[in-house]
Amino acid sequence: MNSMKSLMSRVAPALSRAVHSGKRASSSAASRAEPAEHALTSEEVYAREDRYGAHNYHPLPVALERGEGVHVWDVEGRRYFDFLSAYSAVNQGHCHPKIIAALTAQASRLTLTSRAFYNDVLGVYEQYITGLFGYDKVLPMNTGVEGGETACKLARKWAYTVKGVPKYEAKIVFAGKTAAHTISSSVIPSLTHIINSSLHSGTFPSAFKQARKALQDPNVAAFMVEPIQGEAGVVVPDPGYLTRVRELCTKHNVLEEESLAQNADLMGQILRAELRKLPLEIVSGVRGKGLLNAIIIKETKDYDAWRVCLRLRDNGLLAKPTHGDIIRLAPPLIIKEDEVRECVDIISRTILSF
Repeated sequence: MNSMKSLMSRVAPALSRAVHSGKRASSSAASRAEPAEHALTSEEVYAREDRYGAHNYHPLPVALERGEGVHVWDVEGRRYFDFLSAYSAVNQGHCHPKIIAALTAQASRLTLTSRAFYNDVLGVYEQYITGLFGYDKVLPMNTGVEGGETACKLARKWAYTVKGVPKYEAKIVFAGKTAAHTISSSVIPSLTHIINSSLHSGTFPSAFKQARKALQDPNVAAFMVEPIQGEAGVVVPDPGYLTRVRELCTKHNVLEEESLAQNADLMGQILRAELRKLPLEIVSGVRGKGLLNAIIIKETKDYDAWRVCLRLRDNGLLAKPTHGDIIRLAPPLIIKEDEVRECVDIISRTILSF
């Protein structure tokens, strides 16, 4: 009897695990062993996402599995320069050792508390960041859209309590694709005003005229602007636009919100200088600041921005078209000069191959 109890004590956990996992228990060691999942090819990765994922996006056909610094590797082991950086979300580079170390140390100690409770590290960050920028207080957010949305709420609160705007009548003026299309959807639509959400170079007089007219409304609480419109195709406002808008905001007692990237001036200058040497019959324009740049491709029956990006991929560099004829080039900010020049060589060879 004791031997039977001992046997049952060993079998019961196995039976329990089988019930919860949906697998059938077996007395054979061979049948219990699970076959190792074979490594998927890129085509199999595409097919699986196409089968089970909602089709809300059109990815470039490359299946990535790991990254380090400015490079990423696909499932077949091919290496690429990452010139999108997850739309600059990882512009510090992939798997940055300091960030991974901090993330691992904290997650292994305390994963998440939410704001429902105090914790011992949030105040350290708040004290540091307010001292760094000279602010009184800071309200951290997980994403840029959340930050923009909270800025709108704070601006409207300020309008009611400080500027004296009648309750529920405060307005936010948006200038920029991301701000207008994402943030305005989360605030009361009737209390927003979108002006020139595509401030292309050369339209400064028109854009400024729109801003001046919109800011004359006494119920305007804030003017939200993207200094560089990335999603619109890396559109850089004309010199003087932001300065004059700042003057208008001061004149009409309106708050101004900006979101500036860290300075990558030198590498950006090298990149744009080299890109401007590309043949004009294919690349009709180069624009950007720092390491947020774009080239404009002249579309013909033989090539367009999408086909250029596919060939860039084949040559070891990943980028993505935006607005059809524009290719956004935004490598991690840690990229070095020799890497920039290697990437310029890839881009040049690709363009000249058409």
